Amino acid sequence: MRALGALGLGALLALLPPPAPAETYTAMLSVRGALGSEGRLLRRLRAYLRDESARLRRLARFYEKVQALHQDPKASVDNPLLAFSLIKRLHSDWPNVIYSDEATENTQALHAGFKEVEQELPGAEDLDGAARALMRLQDVYALSVKGMANGVFQRAGAGRPPLYSPGRRVSLSADDCFHVGKVAYDTGDYYHSIAWLEEAVGLFRLSYGSWNPEDRSSLEDALDHLAFSYFMAGNISHALSLSREFLHYDPSNQRVARNVAKYEKLLEMGTVASAGPLQRPNSTRLQSRDAYEELCQRPGGQPAPEHLPHLGCSYETNSSPYLLLQPAKKEMVRIQPYVALYHDFISDAEAETIKGLAGPWLQRSVVASGEKQQKAEYRISKSAWLKDTADPVVRVLEQRIAAVTGLDLRPPYAEYLQVVNYGLGGHYEPHFDHATSRKSPLYRMKSGNRIATVMIYLSAVEAGGSTAFIYANFSVPVVKNAALFWWNLRRNGDGDEDTLHAGCPVLAGDKWVANKWIHEHGQEFRRPCSANPRD
Repeated sequence: MRALGALGLGALLALLPPPAPAETYTAMLSVRGALGSEGRLLRRLRAYLRDESARLRRLARFYEKVQALHQDPKASVDNPLLAFSLIKRLHSDWPNVIYSDEATENTQALHAGFKEVEQELPGAEDLDGAARALMRLQDVYALSVKGMANGVFQRAGAGRPPLYSPGRRVSLSADDCFHVGKVAYDTGDYYHSIAWLEEAVGLFRLSYGSWNPEDRSSLEDALDHLAFSYFMAGNISHALSLSREFLHYDPSNQRVARNVAKYEKLLEMGTVASAGPLQRPNSTRLQSRDAYEELCQRPGGQPAPEHLPHLGCSYETNSSPYLLLQPAKKEMVRIQPYVALYHDFISDAEAETIKGLAGPWLQRSVVASGEKQQKAEYRISKSAWLKDTADPVVRVLEQRIAAVTGLDLRPPYAEYLQVVNYGLGGHYEPHFDHATSRKSPLYRMKSGNRIATVMIYLSAVEAGGSTAFIYANFSVPVVKNAALFWWNLRRNGDGDEDTLHAGCPVLAGDKWVANKWIHEHGQEFRRPCSANPRD
């Protein structure tokens, strides 16, 4: 057990078996896997439609044959053959048609096909998580809910270009918008429930009277939830108007009738204060929400180069023979905190190999909570840990990291390579990589705190997903195959507060990163203390 403790959390997780399908929304690899499940359902539905169409064609032929006899004045039952066929049809043919098992058999085959994939399908947690992801994207990127419902990723306000223009524009249905609003409603978040339920009501009104087999909700459901949301937000008059509209469609509903009477009495008493603008709930665990979101929205990530002297690009060998023939392409991003971006750090083939190795082992990412590790809504991703023995590509990558950083990566001075796949709206709210408490699980490795981070972008994204440094006021967009390096600790061993950083929500795309965390023990002569104790 002592040996396992020295290897740390990464080693323990690397020994676990691959997880069963779960938490689809937390990794885009799982979301893409769900496409395969739906493809199997589509094939089953296609077979069902084919068989049902053939059955209905046979029924149509029977109908047309009998109807033709009824409409033909020459087809008289005086003809003994026609009289026989009439009696036979009524005795045998019609019961065979009416009580045929063929429709039931077709339906049972469809049900059986669904049962085959049912265990692979997303659950209620996934649906709610996906709804929260849409609300997260709405908030962080200041997106218009009406625009999102129409398939447009545009910031609220006129004249702003879309943040992302998909190749195929997909609109949300009234039932889709209702579910997003209902998730907010169920948690008492009326800021979001009102915006999404308003869209649901508008769409239901447009299609009222038509029936969609996939819809679980209705205009009445949306009006009911929206009215109560407005009531809880203090807008009694609008709650009354919506409740009266509900009664127009369902006049016998006694509960809503009582609500109407209640709202009318409140308004007559005149004791209800006028409702002010709805305030968005601050559900984030940190006080840096506004700065974080502004950085995520900022195009380009940081101020223009003329405002940041001493930054530049260079070829670096770091006095390493490994880099003599192929120097690292280094771009200095910031001096304080020290952040560098190494372009073309990994090849496409290496990135695909690492993603392929990690894919079967992905599990929901966890965060430190005191001495324990737990799942959290402020980190939506799945991750896996790879030893350098997993594949020669991993070993070569670790040698490259050691050469570029000049640090010792031998166990236990560094953690295993962590590979992360972000989910729907996947993000990681502002956090430090280094431990801020001696009780942190990081200290189980017996090799000190995390002195440095190397984060490798294994994929590109279409929009979002930047790495934002909150207190330092800059962000770094995703650069495929590049590696981002920064020091977490100062030379005196104290944590550098300027390294507070976040993974902005992925607006569109499939974000993969690989993290290498290097600890302070073993680096005493590679990054020695400064003569200045404050450095």
